[in-house]
Amino acid sequence: MKKKFKIEVDCANCAAKIEGAIRKLDGVQDVSVNFMTQKMTLEAPDERFDGILQEAVRCAKKVEADSVIYID
Repeated sequence: MKKKFKIEVDCANCAAKIEGAIRKLDGVQDVSVNFMTQKMTLEAPDERFDGILQEAVRCAKKVEADSVIYID
């Protein structure tokens, strides 16, 4: 499954750090964090997607405490 989310991130460097950290999570097939559009695209197996997404949110907070990923 591949989904896009709105993300608030302060700078391009922070976006790159968040992307790198999420990419290392077990089960993540692909991730992209774009500072200019304030969007994150996450691709992971359907059956594990929700759990991986929650891990990604926690991971982003560890890297950049001010970041926010909006999950609808």
